[in-house]
Amino acid sequence: MGRGEIPGLFNYEEMLCLARIGSEGILHCQPNIRLQGVLPLQRTLFALLVIAGCLIAGSAMLCAQVPVQHGLRLSEIHAHDPFILADKGTRTYYLYQSSGPRNAKDGHCGVIAYTSEDLESWSGPYLVFEIPGGSWADPAEYLWAPEVHFYKGKYYLFATLNNQKAPLVLETLPPPSNTQIDVSYAGHKGLHPRGTQVFVADSPIGPFKTILDAPIPPRDYTTLDGTFWVENGTPYMVYAHEWLQVLDGQMEAVAMKPDLSAAAGRPFFLFKASDAPWLDERTETVNTPQTYVTDGPELYRTRKGVLLMLWSSYQNGSYVEAVARSTSGKLNGPWKQEGILLGNDSGHGMIFHAFDGSLKFVVHHPFDGRKSRAYIYGIEDTGDGLRLEK
Repeated sequence: MGRGEIPGLFNYEEMLCLARIGSEGILHCQPNIRLQGVLPLQRTLFALLVIAGCLIAGSAMLCAQVPVQHGLRLSEIHAHDPFILADKGTRTYYLYQSSGPRNAKDGHCGVIAYTSEDLESWSGPYLVFEIPGGSWADPAEYLWAPEVHFYKGKYYLFATLNNQKAPLVLETLPPPSNTQIDVSYAGHKGLHPRGTQVFVADSPIGPFKTILDAPIPPRDYTTLDGTFWVENGTPYMVYAHEWLQVLDGQMEAVAMKPDLSAAAGRPFFLFKASDAPWLDERTETVNTPQTYVTDGPELYRTRKGVLLMLWSSYQNGSYVEAVARSTSGKLNGPWKQEGILLGNDSGHGMIFHAFDGSLKFVVHHPFDGRKSRAYIYGIEDTGDGLRLEK
């Protein structure tokens, strides 16, 4: 046991960092924080007080059980479906990732964040969200594709939650027919509830709280990877309707209420995966349906007003990042497929503006979750499209 450590917990210096996050709402922790001139016994008592405060004031902060590390490189951080928020208020970059039960005191899955001031050196993980008990989703099951958006003075977490322990109850769809896949996933047979829910916080580091305990898309849709878009003052969620349910994966959108708590209407269709001419076409006879995947929608408007969507699928068995264009310049399209932006088993990308004014593009590579890491590229807004700087 090292100095300032308590068995089974974490270094008191890291607890001091988390305490500052909880009280101030933003990250001010630096690697050189120390309790100068404090005796070991006093340090231990201070640590216990921090833990007690964390347990009592659970609404103010979340306690992670994994020690925070500093000076990390992206190559050292497991990252899948990466999302980076460049927060102007704190001039800090936040990389959000799905979190397993080992990061939270009660064994629930959730979301962690890593922070950086220069996109090179990162600190974390910081626990920013735990799936609450009593939710429609299973707290013990990993969530997918967390992303955080700043909107009207608040920070909103979009996260795809799952519940493989419950059957999907069809409400707005016709009964299953022989055109639907007999799905077996993670040992559970059939379709199950999956969708993107929205949570809110006053800080990019959380803690994020439930607005309404329900996904934004219809509950009998199997959906994932919901993202945020605002057009003419109306907030929207854009999401992927899974191939598991519709065979030919679809991109769809739905208007949201002003507080982002729920849908404000029926979803509408944007495009289907098979619209992409570069997708694999079947060339032999088999007795199973042809399926096409849609993943990771992210929207971007160029400096000339062209509306683009980044999205991912597969080509020759390899994950790719593709681009589609709205020919009307509006969310409801129609949408035209532009081609592949990046291959090499890379995808689920998003674009953000760095503090130096440059445009950045982050993706994960490879798709294998055990090996997946975040990679940041420079990307050029040509006005009519995007050009990747390799």
